[in-house]
Amino acid sequence: MSRRRQASKRVPKPDWKYGDPLVGRLINTVLKRGKKSLASRIVYSAIEFVNKDQPETTDPLEILKKAVNTVRPRVEVKARRVGGATYQVPMEVSIDRGTSLAIRWMVDTAASKKGVPTYRALATEIKEAANNQGNAIKKRDDIHRMAQANKAFAHFRW
Repeated sequence: MSRRRQASKRVPKPDWKYGDPLVGRLINTVLKRGKKSLASRIVYSAIEFVNKDQPETTDPLEILKKAVNTVRPRVEVKARRVGGATYQVPMEVSIDRGTSLAIRWMVDTAASKKGVPTYRALATEIKEAANNQGNAIKKRDDIHRMAQANKAFAHFRW
């Protein structure tokens, strides 16, 4: 970690189709080996697949935003070394880091599903997360449970 100055916050670029920075972040998370066109095709197909079952009045970006807000963790544990012992200290998560974690968890759980096209797995994960179900929600609940169990060490936070 640099001691000179705080790193400047880079603003994520919005995607070209919807003009939403959240979709741009999702595309960058799906991105592998610099193939952005493939990543954007996967994300746009997933968004269309999510909207396929919904009525036409539902905005697909609203479903995505609801899914990300549902998966976003409120607290997490961080290791702090105090007096030769390492404690798992619960810390609040900033909105930006929570969004990054939520997107990463959804993409990782979608990628772990074998035998299913990536866009379909991602769409299923988005739908399940919007309905408060799925593996990404389970991951968030595990993180919250761990923070709740280590609440006694909250006074080590700084």
